[in-house]
Amino acid sequence: MVNVIRGDVDKPVSSRRLAEYFENRSDIDGSLYIGYPIIGTSQGGYQIDALLVSREHGVVIFNIIEGTNTKINVEEAQDESVNKIQSKLLQHKSLTSKRKLMVEIGVVTFAPGWSSKPDHLSDEYTIIIDESALKEYLDSQKWQSIEYFESLNSVIQAMTSIRKRKQRSYVQQENSRGAKLQKLEESIANLDKNQSAAVIETVEGVQRIRGLAGSGKTIVLALKVAYLHAKHPDWDIAITFNTRSLKGQFKQLINTFTIEHTSEEPNWEKIKIIHAWGSPSMEGIYYEVCKRHNIEYRDLNTAKTLANTFGQEFDTVCEEALNKIKIFERYYDAILIDEAQDFSKHFLRLCYEILKEPKRIVYAYDELQNLNKKTMESPEVIFGEDVNGKSRVQLQNIPGEPKQDIILEKCYRNSRPILTSAHALGFGIYRNQGLIQMFENAGLWRDIGYEVEEGTLEDGKFVQLARTSNTSPKFLESHSQVEDLIIFKSFNNNQEQIQWLINQIEKNIRQEELKGDDIMVIHSDPLTTRGAVGEARALLFEKGINSNLAGVTTSPDDFFSEETITFTSINRAKGNEAAMIYLINAHECFSGLELARKRNILFTAMTRSKAWLRVLGYGDNMRGLVEEFEKVRRENFVLHFTYPTEEERRKMNLINRDPKERERIAKQKKSLRELADALDKGEIHKDDLPQDILNRLRDKLL
Repeated sequence: MVNVIRGDVDKPVSSRRLAEYFENRSDIDGSLYIGYPIIGTSQGGYQIDALLVSREHGVVIFNIIEGTNTKINVEEAQDESVNKIQSKLLQHKSLTSKRKLMVEIGVVTFAPGWSSKPDHLSDEYTIIIDESALKEYLDSQKWQSIEYFESLNSVIQAMTSIRKRKQRSYVQQENSRGAKLQKLEESIANLDKNQSAAVIETVEGVQRIRGLAGSGKTIVLALKVAYLHAKHPDWDIAITFNTRSLKGQFKQLINTFTIEHTSEEPNWEKIKIIHAWGSPSMEGIYYEVCKRHNIEYRDLNTAKTLANTFGQEFDTVCEEALNKIKIFERYYDAILIDEAQDFSKHFLRLCYEILKEPKRIVYAYDELQNLNKKTMESPEVIFGEDVNGKSRVQLQNIPGEPKQDIILEKCYRNSRPILTSAHALGFGIYRNQGLIQMFENAGLWRDIGYEVEEGTLEDGKFVQLARTSNTSPKFLESHSQVEDLIIFKSFNNNQEQIQWLINQIEKNIRQEELKGDDIMVIHSDPLTTRGAVGEARALLFEKGINSNLAGVTTSPDDFFSEETITFTSINRAKGNEAAMIYLINAHECFSGLELARKRNILFTAMTRSKAWLRVLGYGDNMRGLVEEFEKVRRENFVLHFTYPTEEERRKMNLINRDPKERERIAKQKKSLRELADALDKGEIHKDDLPQDILNRLRDKLL
């Protein structure tokens, strides 16, 4: 079957006819790219009209002609496109044998608007004007060296440039963690059909990309920025996000992919990698909006006084900006938003308002990584109504058109045992007290890569769900025994936890050939991370192992360093990944208030791992968490439960808390904010506070 990827092309009628032909060919295994690839040359980017990459035919280049004009220089166009593709492929040793390119390259001119082939054109240059001639040509175009197919795909998709980023020439042991990781990284070579569509297919309006942690959303967005920039160098493009440490990752990826497309670095005057909030010292979408529209900018401290609830500060100031600005400047041609689950509709609508027509906005998210328990609303709600009361945005995938709503169902980071365990614990599937939260739409389980083994996905009905090798590739788990892939470990006290953590990290570095940036230590509570990780970092330093606390001992825009272990709060961990993940003080996620938020923290931390996971904690709550995980493991990482009814789900959405309790906590938080503000302003002094209260706060928060 041919997967058709529709890029941005200025020959719509002929391109659509070519796409329809291949969509009806079930006997060809490959992809047809329309308006892709763009190949870097000394003169800049050179775009191929269409390219077929298949097991049966190798590479076939299509030079497309729109309309009836027969005076086009067919010979020159075919020669140039073949030379460009051949030159690109010859750069990759994986596609050659000695001096010979092992990929068959064919080229045709597809001109369905012509009634016949002009007499002046040589028979050496193939012209195809109808589908029967196309079939005849393809039947004559055979490729024998199909063992090069996966490498060919990787080169065409520019994925080879990702794999070059990490060299592990220091690995000496055949079966060390470093060696296993090297093989694992080499296996993740190609984009799947949904990722390819998300990169290349661009809609005139809003596009939504939904996917699990590890499904490649960040790489897809970086590739998409590079593709759009190569195709439209005059566009002003912004890519924005919540986690500041993503900035360096985006810059590296966009730079790499743009060079692949154009042989030049990006024009950074036209691409902004920009934080969502911003400040006078840091570019941000919100700060930029305030400055351009001459309204008061609110920093975090000011926003705290305006917001009614902790965690809604940014939502509040974005809503205020929307209400204050009557006429918006429109200065971006496209905005891409990563981590959209962290933002309310007010920020997304702010982005929408500052876009030029036709409002090209791409937002990607994974709702389960939402640490603030916000729910992503529908596009109709997010982007509002026009002056006639009609929804400004209605997403639908129309056959033959670029997809507006894309779901990335495959997970390329987490192995099946880790991902299923994360879902089981995040939802509370095997929790003694019952489920904690659940998708409102049961069909989402299929969308994110689960199959129904027994029962049915209906309210009040039993269902058994499992991931398949198609959505959770086997190579992600085959490198290690399941007992080593994922470990939940309970200790009697914090001292035991820290000592075990230090010993394991030392072993990872000294014996198992892992580097510092292969290891991430995540603390479960962002408010107490700094104090909680201090002793562990000091003990590592005594052993000659350096570490950083992300955003505290490093720039907020930096996260990893090859020779340094990264300790981080859960908020800064989002969007990042590492081979070995240690989650410490996981017992804080087992029970108590705001349990859905705590379980989302647990889910997010677990899904940072691309190889091995260690979940650590102490006390009765940790023993309960271990017991819950053991139930998942005994079920061979299959989920079975009774799907909650609508009424049961409504109760879950209260996050296991009654309204009076929520109101009490909100008042207490407000009182604490007022106390902090009074101390800042000098209205009261530390000496005015009872010493016993200060001591108790210090013990709890540090």
